[in-house]
Amino acid sequence: MAVLKPDWPAPKNIHTAISTRSGGQSVSPWDELNLAFHVGDNPETVEKNWQLLSEQLLSKKQPLPSCPQLLEQIHGTTIVTAECDGSIPVSDGCYTNQVGRVCTVMTADCLPILICNRAGTEVAAVHAGWRGLAAGIVGQAINRFDASPSELMVCLGPAISQPHFEVGAEVLDAFLANDFLAKASQQYVRRNIENCFIKKDAEHWQADIYGLAKIALHEQGVTQVFGAEYCTYADAQKFYSYRRDGQTGRMASLIWIS
Repeated sequence: MAVLKPDWPAPKNIHTAISTRSGGQSVSPWDELNLAFHVGDNPETVEKNWQLLSEQLLSKKQPLPSCPQLLEQIHGTTIVTAECDGSIPVSDGCYTNQVGRVCTVMTADCLPILICNRAGTEVAAVHAGWRGLAAGIVGQAINRFDASPSELMVCLGPAISQPHFEVGAEVLDAFLANDFLAKASQQYVRRNIENCFIKKDAEHWQADIYGLAKIALHEQGVTQVFGAEYCTYADAQKFYSYRRDGQTGRMASLIWIS
């Protein structure tokens, strides 16, 4: 089983893990390590996959301290407090300042964003598709932290890369119309947003979801941003991709405090 450990300078008491698709028990079209219960896979198999992931993390000496905080993700902007009590709130992100609560998001092309502060006392996990990014989910997540944005660091997990993320004009319009442009740096931000879209033909663009997230983080005052080196669409052996496969599994991105 392959579990990615993000390469970022988080404090030693901050633990992160990002699952891949390999090493689980799900059969096609969810093969192998599907961790989502909402995609049609056998729930008992998904439970077993979570057990396998937990065992793998234990072998790496970073055991899960609680059940993960699962979410019903709807491409919105709500960030809830992670309770890790078995409830599954409707939300696209979760935050905690409590030791031992595992913030978790599921993805299969959308961007997982893991956030912590330098002191190692606050963490969050965010599910950022283009709709959530354009609607301001990054700002909602940053606002949950007591620490100032300059004290935060961010890891951008595996997502679809620009060459494979074809979108329509409504996506570009959504970013150009959002609250980023209400700030003093309006023209600067507009140019940067436009630079995240490569025109393919009269009606289609290739969008850079990593770049759009970096713009959102910069506008919030976050300068320490790491990751963004994978493409879920291009690497079928390692990652699930909804754009590539349609019905498929989900990876989990997790972060917690010890």
